[in-house]
Formats: sequence, C-alpha cells, structure tokens
Amino acid sequence: MRIIKSCTYTVLSLALASVTQMTMAQDAHHSMSTSAQHESHSSHDPSYQEMKTAIESSQIEHTAEHAEHAEHAEHANASSIASRAASAQHPVDHKREHGGQIYQATEIDSRWLNNADGRGRLKTEIESRIGTDENKLFIKLHADKAESQDADYAAQVMYSRMISDFWDAQIGARYRVDEHQVTDKEQLDAVVGLHGLAPYFFETDAYLYLGADKQVSFSLETERDLLLTQKLILKPYLNLDVVLSDDSAYAQKTGLSSVWLGLETRYEINKKLMPFIDVAYSYEKGNQHTARQAETGSEKQWWYGAGVRLKF
Repeated sequence: MRIIKSCTYTVLSLALASVTQMTMAQDAHHSMSTSAQHESHSSHDPSYQEMKTAIESSQIEHTAEHAEHAEHAEHANASSIASRAASAQHPVDHKREHGGQIYQATEIDSRWLNNADGRGRLKTEIESRIGTDENKLFIKLHADKAESQDADYAAQVMYSRMISDFWDAQIGARYRVDEHQVTDKEQLDAVVGLHGLAPYFFETDAYLYLGADKQVSFSLETERDLLLTQKLILKPYLNLDVVLSDDSAYAQKTGLSSVWLGLETRYEINKKLMPFIDVAYSYEKGNQHTARQAETGSEKQWWYGAGVRLKF
C-alpha cells in the first residue's frame, strides 16, 4: 500500500511538470508572435516610416553640425595663435589714441584796472604749452605796467612732467626785468614747482624761486570756475607771494609780500574769445631799507576793471 502511494505521487509530479513546461512554451511563442506582428504592422505604417526617416535625418544633421563647429573652432584657434604671434613680433602703439599725441595751447589774458585814486594799471599774462600729456614745455610771460611808470617783465620757461592724474612737477628758469631799479635790473632765478588741479577743482600753480643774493621766494596762484550758465562764469582767484629770504640791494621785506584776491565775471562768446570784468583787493608789504632804497610801507587798495581772454 505504501509503495502504491509513492508511485502515484511520482506520476502526479511528472504530469504537473510537463503541463508547466507546455504552458511556458506556449506563452513564449505567443509573445514572439505578437512582437513579430507589431514589427510587421509598424513597418507597413506610413507615419512610422516618416518618423523613422526624420529621426535619421536629424541625427545626420546633428553630426554634420558638430563637425562644422569643430572645424570653425579649430580655425578660430589657429587665427588667434597667429594674431598673438604677429602682435608679439610687431607690437601696436596706441599712444596717439590715448593721450600720446602732441598738442599746443596758448592763452592771452590782458586787463586794465583802476584803483580808488583813479590810477590805472595794465596787467598782461601769456601762457603757452606744447607737448604730450606726460611731457610738456611751459612758457609764461608776464608784464605789469602802472600808469606813468615803466613796466616790469618776467619770462618763465619750464619742463613739465606728469606725476599723477591731476598734477605736473615743473622745473626751469625765470628771467625778470625791473625798470625801477638802477642796478641789477635783470635777474635770473631757478624755478621748481607744481601745476595741477587741487581738490574741489581749484586750478593751482605753486612755485619756489631761487636767485642771487639769497633771494628765495614762493608764489601761489589758484582759481576756480563757477558756472552760472554755459557762457556766464564766475571765477574767484587768489595770487600771493611770500619772501623767504632776500639780501639783494633792492630787498623786499620777508614774509607775506603781496596778495591779490579777486572775482572775475566773464562771458564766453566762444571758447576763443572771452571778455570779462574784474574786482580785486590787493595788499603789498613794501621794501626794506637798504643802501640802494628807502623803506616803504604797505599798501591796501581795491581795483576795478575789465579785460579780455584769448585762447588758441
């Protein structure tokens, strides 16, 4: 009985395994058949063919575009290398485009002033410069003639070198003639100073003069334009001289020697022609007593007048 049960269990197991294998084979065959039918149907579908063709064309165009970009990049790289090599062999000078050009400018300032006593005075200043932004030659001419008196003249020639964005260092010589003196009418002084734009746009000239007979003096000129309109302009200005040392026969008193503080109002007809009126207050300390001259006292007075400025 036990043997019969064992045989029956074995037969049932074999039968179940056979049925399972047959089912799996039928499923695989059905899947393959379905896939083949789907492939066959898709291959005969026009929209499927158009999509496939579009995809292939897009892939071909993309490949061609990549090739073109690679060729262009290679050509640009070669051009860049060639340009750098040419620049290294033949550097380009851009100084003319960036302040390296030579220019010339001249300004003539002439004014007639009267004081409260009705005495007149003619003051003329000529300034000319030529060179580049970095290196320039400055020429300054000055003439001062009081009414019924001989004129005093001074000529100043300086080399100017830019030391910062707003300042030039200058060095040179000054030649001056004083007709009031009997002897030593002509004097030659060494000059060193600064020319530039002080804070708050004050155009400034500061010079130290060294001459014979221990003549050492300092001068300062500063001014600023205040625009009322594009053509009507106020210009306050300050000119002062300080005598540090003087052992000459016509020595001036040491200390603050002279001051001119004024207000100029000008009308710019154009950038070359500018008439103006001027009001100024002056202080002059006078000369000290020497074997050649008597001591003189200080003078304070107001001046009124008009003038014209030319630029070219």
